[in-house]
Amino acid sequence: MINRITTQLSTVKNDIEKFYDKKVWHFLTLNGVKLDESTTEIQWIFSKYNNDDITMFYTNVKQDEIIPSITDILPSAIMSQREIVDMFGIEVEDSEKGLYLDEDSEQMPLSSCGI
Repeated sequence: MINRITTQLSTVKNDIEKFYDKKVWHFLTLNGVKLDESTTEIQWIFSKYNNDDITMFYTNVKQDEIIPSITDILPSAIMSQREIVDMFGIEVEDSEKGLYLDEDSEQMPLSSCGI
């Protein structure tokens, strides 16, 4: 079962903190889906231990908005956060660019996705 929870950028960190129980949920990834030239759907995806339940928090962000970091709740989220910065060019608090792309690589390759 997939449970999609709409959240706001201003409340997502608090929403995840209230939801997350490390004994019940595994953080899978932070994902982005380009919706149009200026909007990306950002998804924080969790799976339940011992079954197939998935919970996804999601919100739409504009290219110039800053996504809050959740690394104080889930330190491993830093990898996914840095991937969003590199691939979409969207700023995530406390997440540097340059993890996945070399300086001579195409920058922000998923920021337009042919849209």
